[in-house]
Order: sequence, then C-alpha cells, then structure tokens
Amino acid sequence: MMWGNQSSVTDFILAGFSSRPTVEVILFPLVLVMYIVTVTGNILIIVVVMIDPALQSPMYFFLRNLSFIEICFTLDTIPKMLINLLLKNKSISFISCAIQMFCFFYFGCAECFILAAMSYDRYSAICNPLRYATVMSRSFCQKLLGGVWVIGIPVSLLQAGWIFNLPFCGSNEVNHFFCDAPAVLKLVCSDTYPYEMQSIASTLLFLVFPFVLILISYVRIITAILRMSSAESRRKAFSTCSSHLIVVTLFYGSGSIVYLRPKSNYSPEIKKMLSLFYTVLTPMLNPIVYTLRNYEVKEALKRTLGWKIFSQAT
Repeated sequence: MMWGNQSSVTDFILAGFSSRPTVEVILFPLVLVMYIVTVTGNILIIVVVMIDPALQSPMYFFLRNLSFIEICFTLDTIPKMLINLLLKNKSISFISCAIQMFCFFYFGCAECFILAAMSYDRYSAICNPLRYATVMSRSFCQKLLGGVWVIGIPVSLLQAGWIFNLPFCGSNEVNHFFCDAPAVLKLVCSDTYPYEMQSIASTLLFLVFPFVLILISYVRIITAILRMSSAESRRKAFSTCSSHLIVVTLFYGSGSIVYLRPKSNYSPEIKKMLSLFYTVLTPMLNPIVYTLRNYEVKEALKRTLGWKIFSQAT
C-alpha cells in the first residue's frame, strides 16, 4: 500500500483541546512533568538492568525492553501533543499522521506481546522452577524478543496503510490530540465497513490473544502459589510477579476504558481525557511500580546511583 490517496487532503489539524484553552494551559505543565518522569524513569531502569550483575536474568531482560518500548510509545504522541498545547497552529502533515498511527499500532502491539512474554517467564519461574534455566535460556529469550519486535510490523502496516489509502473529503480536523484511527476514520468519505471488520480481527489477534495468554499464565501461577505449604514461599512467589500484574492491569485497563465502551456512550471530549491515561499516565506509572514494588530493582538503583556519586566525588 502507498502512504497516500487521491483525495485533496495534504495535512490534518489535531484539534486536541483547542476548544478549551483553560484545559490546554493546565495540561501543558502536567503532561510535560509526567513525560519527563516517564523518560527518566525508564532510562534509569534500562541503564541499571544493563550494568547491575544482580539483574542479569530473563525477567529483567524483558523489563529493559519494556522500558524501551514505553519510551518509544510516548515519544510517538506526547512531544507533538506538547507542541500543540503551546501553539495555535496544530497541523500535522499527511505522511506524519500516517507514521504516527503506524508507530502507535506497532509499539502498542509490541507492548502487548512483551507483557505476554514476561508472564510466561513468571509462569516458568514459579510453576517449573527446576527447568527454569533450561526453558528460559538466553537464546530462547532472544528469539522470543525478536518475535515481539517483528510480529507487529505487518498488522501495523495494514492498519495504517489501509486507512490512509481511503479517500478523505471535507474537513481535515481530527478531533483528537494524536492521529488515533477512530478519529481519522471519521474524515473518510467512503464505506469504512471492510476496514472496521479488519480492525476488529486484528484487535482480537494482536491485543486479545496476548491478554488471554497472560490470563492463562496467571491462573496457573496463582494455582501454584496457593499449593505452596509455606506462607513465606507464597509471599516471595507473589512478590516476584506483583509488579508485572499491576502493569498489565494498568495497560489493559486504561485501553479498554477507551476502546471497549459502547459507541453510543462515546463523547469525543471525554474520550480525549480518558486517552491521556494510556498515552501519558500509564507509561509514567510503570517504572514507578517496578521501582517501588521490586526489591531487587530498588537495591540495584541504590548501588548504581551510589557508585556514580562516589565516582564523581573522587
């Protein structure tokens, strides 16, 4: 598919919150601070996991890549949003809008599958501890990660490529703060039913399928934990997967609030505010959750930051 069509639209206007200037004034410093916290927190996790010897396990290998995906996911939407909150000119070129939508699909899909990979890692560690080192070998983890990065490419190209080859006519104002597919689809002046059916099928395959895998993993994990005779063993087992479970809940919970509501209940303004949860708030909370609830990460951060301070002092 080509990134373009025969319509006269050459750019779009991201309306965002322009109808409410007061909201824009309030949102800019809040979103900016949350974005800085998101990027800083995830970079810290990446650096600490890379250099700390105690964090060289499959769980933290996937955590490092999750943090990288979160950085890319927020980089796709938040900088443009911050610029638009400041400027009156809120235009985005046709090709930039297409690229933004592709990246949104791609990194969202990658996050779904890496969360599934992390749940499988926890399942292997708790349900098959004696075979864990063999099952989650370095080569297997690298292959699993390769699948995470590759699997989203075709569906993202299909989703974004298809919609931007449809004819656009009339208004070019996207009633959102980024090029979200449902908002852009409203500007199409042809039958969108085939695209919507394909979109549902892609959602079931690339969003619901990883969630089902996560659900199955945690059913087995919880069953295995409840069978443990020692209360201390149960506590330790649960603590190793609690952070991941919270992140999964935040990611899927915030997304389902927006995309699984009945269409009759949709309000563009409310939907934009709710979209802030999964584009801004959830990526910021993820590194905080892993830092506060994971003892090994907290200790590694102390060691790493202490080493840097000592090095500077000498």
